[in-house]
Amino acid sequence: MNYCLKENCKNPNSPPEARICLPCGSMLLLKDRYRAIKMIGQGGFSKTYLAVDQDKPSKPPCIIKQFYFISQNEVDIKRGIALFEKEAEKLDTLGKHPQIAELLANLHDDYCQYLVQEFIPGKNLAQVLETEGIFSEYQIRELLNSLLPVLEFIHSHNIIHQDIKPENIIRRLPSNSAYQAGIKGQFVLVDFDVAKQLTGTPIFKPGTILCTPEYVAPEQLKGRANFASDLYSLGVTCINLLTNISPFKLFDTGENKWVWRDYLIDNPISKELGNILDKLITAATNKRYKSATDVLKDLNYGKLPPPPTQSLLQFSFPKISLKDTNYVPGLHLYSWGKPQTISGHLSSVSSVAISPDNQMIASGSFDRTIKLWKLSTGELLDSFVASNIVLSIAFNPQSNILAIGNVGGIINIWDLATGTISCSLSRHSDSIVSMPVVFSSNGDFIASGSDDRTIKIWHQETCQLLYSIKNSRGINVVAFSPDGKILASGSSDNVIKLWEVETGNLIDKLIGHTRDINTIAFSPDGKVLVSGSSDKTIKLWSVEKCQLIKTITGHSDWVRSVICLDKKTIISGSADKTIKIWEMKTGEVIKTLNGHTKDVNSVAISGYDNTIVSGSSDNTVKIWRCE
Repeated sequence: MNYCLKENCKNPNSPPEARICLPCGSMLLLKDRYRAIKMIGQGGFSKTYLAVDQDKPSKPPCIIKQFYFISQNEVDIKRGIALFEKEAEKLDTLGKHPQIAELLANLHDDYCQYLVQEFIPGKNLAQVLETEGIFSEYQIRELLNSLLPVLEFIHSHNIIHQDIKPENIIRRLPSNSAYQAGIKGQFVLVDFDVAKQLTGTPIFKPGTILCTPEYVAPEQLKGRANFASDLYSLGVTCINLLTNISPFKLFDTGENKWVWRDYLIDNPISKELGNILDKLITAATNKRYKSATDVLKDLNYGKLPPPPTQSLLQFSFPKISLKDTNYVPGLHLYSWGKPQTISGHLSSVSSVAISPDNQMIASGSFDRTIKLWKLSTGELLDSFVASNIVLSIAFNPQSNILAIGNVGGIINIWDLATGTISCSLSRHSDSIVSMPVVFSSNGDFIASGSDDRTIKIWHQETCQLLYSIKNSRGINVVAFSPDGKILASGSSDNVIKLWEVETGNLIDKLIGHTRDINTIAFSPDGKVLVSGSSDKTIKLWSVEKCQLIKTITGHSDWVRSVICLDKKTIISGSADKTIKIWEMKTGEVIKTLNGHTKDVNSVAISGYDNTIVSGSSDNTVKIWRCE
């Protein structure tokens, strides 16, 4: 079916093969490319159409937004078009952010201005609310954690959305293209109408209200929208999703206050989240959040309840099976060639790990995703969106289990065989930092460390907390000895401590670094502990004597990751953008690997073929293969 875009066409429907509307004689293809199929929305000044891009072989769907010129004066129209195009250019600078509907074209003819935008498959949140019911606290937290970084992004480009509401937030369906891009179930902001910036110009009548009054901030109604106005609208959206009540009814005009809590029928939320929502929707701008980042800080550092165990994976995808391998390790330290670069993350890669069968790489990122890659090819196998920034990941050395630590102090245990989160460990009250989530060599225990100055030991199978250890400063890193009897921890107090795993008692302190301990690793025989620090050094310690053996220098910035490959070799990653391979006995550099453009945050190695994997603040994962 074709749909005519002419405003006064008496019969806009035409057969699919038609190119000219017979009733009015108008061309049916916009700029000989975009074919409207049906009208899906209409306002006092615009119409919205579902359309098809005829110029592409796949004929992908798109959205056409049509805006009518009010003035018929040629000078006014030209001025209006110029202003419209200027605003469209600003919107185009947002680029291809996966949570923003992309602007595909900005067009005009003698009567109208047109925006052609990306079609986002999925339901908007008003439809989700209608079909699935009111949102839980965790769903609201998930929504805020997903959209607040998007608002921070658009505000950094000096753009205000000005019409945030459930209808303009789409929960993206996991289409094939989204799956290949590693995008599943993201919330996407749509309807970035540049027309909202042009009220009072020749395109629109003066005083035209282009937003939705029940969601709009008071200052925006007075023509003084700012970045906090978007935060207000997002807060009102949240209380609507929690109650399924119109925001007009959630505000008592007689008392001049919000009464949304009165409508939380059988849907209690924490006091902490309630306070955040109240601050988002306060009328006084000087008492409201000023930025999305400020909201995220309160949201993720408060004592909010943990998410349900199954909520990290939003959709069901083909499960991955770990395979056995019979490769025999062999060391070729001089023969690494040019790395393969994987660029699937949108932000800093905080942690990388290799599965125990050497088949997969897991990477965690500040973009709130965990991705699985095929080690041999770098092909994306699976990806999902976490509830918060991912700061650490670790494979169980004995099974297909992945532990994931995030900024909110929650550790999720992902069973790759079933594709589900088997449990969430959430007793930390602050961020999980650096590489603090590790498994014991037999896979029975998990150790975690946190900025809350505690170390916690968990039983992996039952997900039970066994005990906690208090420290004087935040814990940056923990590591089990190969025999599982000793736990080492590194802290912001520049001290490494050795603990007895069975009792949690302190064995000894290793003092020598002058800055934070960022990374530690035991040698395979458990006799040597290797540490890396912000003081730019690597130190080797005797575990038996608890004494310093050697200090290795050579990095020009913080040492962020170390691996003790065998009794002879150390691998390190640094903020100086390099990976170095060292001879343990002499402390000499065997090889320096250059390729990253920012800090190397994490390094892992596949022992059987000496493939090094690194994650960096340059948003990439690199695979360094032996030639």
